[in-house]
Amino acid sequence: MREIRTEVLVVGAGPVGLCTALLLAEAGLETVIIDREQRTAARSYACALHPASLELLDRLGVTPALLDLGRRIPKVGFYEGTARRAELDFSRCGGRFPFLLLLPQSELESALEQRLRQTGTAVTWNCRFADVTKEGEDELLAQLEELGGTSTGYIVPHWELTVKNRLACRTQFVVGADGVHSLVRERAGIGLVHGAGVERFAAYEFLSDQAGEDEIRVVLEGQTTNVLWPLPERRFRWTFQLTQGELAAEFPEKERRAVRVAHLAVDERIRQHVQRLAAKRAPWFQATVKEIAWCTEVAFEHQVAREFGRDRCWLAGDAAHQTGPAGVQSMNAGFAEAETLVRHLRACLRDDAPLARLTAYSDQQVAAWRGLLGLAGGLKPRADTDAWVRDHAARLLPCLPATGAALAGLANQLKLDLDPG
Repeated sequence: MREIRTEVLVVGAGPVGLCTALLLAEAGLETVIIDREQRTAARSYACALHPASLELLDRLGVTPALLDLGRRIPKVGFYEGTARRAELDFSRCGGRFPFLLLLPQSELESALEQRLRQTGTAVTWNCRFADVTKEGEDELLAQLEELGGTSTGYIVPHWELTVKNRLACRTQFVVGADGVHSLVRERAGIGLVHGAGVERFAAYEFLSDQAGEDEIRVVLEGQTTNVLWPLPERRFRWTFQLTQGELAAEFPEKERRAVRVAHLAVDERIRQHVQRLAAKRAPWFQATVKEIAWCTEVAFEHQVAREFGRDRCWLAGDAAHQTGPAGVQSMNAGFAEAETLVRHLRACLRDDAPLARLTAYSDQQVAAWRGLLGLAGGLKPRADTDAWVRDHAARLLPCLPATGAALAGLANQLKLDLDPG
C-alpha cells in the first residue's frame, strides 16, 4: 500500500475545502486535499458571496477575478403577495465590498483551485476518504481509496465507480469539508443536533427577456420561503420551497456533471410550470421564462454538529452544519470557520499551542450556529419594529445573508436585535 505524509489532510474540494487548503498553504503548512469527484463543479449552481467572504477571498488574491464573473447585488427585498415589506441595503454596511456577489459555483471553485495551484498544492481528484485511526500522540493514519470508472451493462450501459488502489496518509490533522453527509464527521463519532425538519426546494435556472433589478427578492408565501436570484447575462434562478404533497418530478439529481434538460416537451412543460408558480407566489414577477438552463430538487435540514471536531479531526462548512438556501449562510460561514480553524492549526503545528484551543473554536462555532438555527436566542423585535417584520422575525433569520458580527448589523436595518442566546 502506497503511503503519503502531510501535516494536514483536507477532505472535500468544494468551495470551503478549497479555501481551507489555500489558507493552509498560505500559512506555510504542508497540505494534501482530496475529493472523490473528477473535477470542480461543472454545473453553474448559483452562489452568493457575502461581503465578509469577499474580504477574506481578497486577502487570498481571489476576489478580483470573481468580480468580473459575477453580478453585484446591493439589496435584498422581502415580499409577500404584491407588497414589498422590507429591505436590506448593503451600501449602509460600509466596507470594501458593500454588496453580495452572485456567480456560478463552478467559477468560484475554478478560481480557488487555480489560486491553490499557484501555491504549489493541487487537488487529488478521484480520491475518496475511507477511515482514520490514531497513530501515537500526534499522528493520524487516514485510509484513502483511488477511484476509477468502468462501463457496465450491455443493453443499457452505465458508468460505475470502482476502487483502483488503496493508500495511506499519515497526517497530524484531518479537516472534513466533505459536505452534509460528511464521512469525516461520521468516522470521528460526532453527532448532529437538529432544528426544524427537512425542507425541500426546487431550483430552476433560466434565461429571460430582461436583466431584472439589482436585488435578491425573498418571497414569503404561506409557509414557503422562495427566492429570486438575478444572475449575470439575463439569467435568473428561482428557488421555490415545496409544500407537502408537491412533487418536483423529472429533475436531474444534484451532481457535478453538467446536465441539460434536453427533451423539448419536458423543457416546455417545466418552463410553463415555473411561469405559473412564479405568478402564484410572486404576482409582481413579470419577466418571461425563456430557455430552462437546468433544474434540480434539493433537500435542506437545519442541523449543526454537536462539536466541530475532537482530538485531531475537525470540521468546516456543510460538514458541520446546514440551513436553508435563502441567506447562503452555510457556505459563507464555512469560509470564516476555515480562516479561524487554520489559524489554530498553525499555532498547534508551529508554536506548540495546546489542542485545547481547538476546543474553544468548536464551542464558539456551535454556539453561533445554535443561534443561526433558532435553537437559542434569535431575532428580537423592538417597540418600533414594523408589524410584518415582527410577525416574521423567526422566518427572516435564515434569510439574512450574513453570519458573525455582520448578522447583527443586517438585523438592525430591520429594527431587530440579535440575541445570541
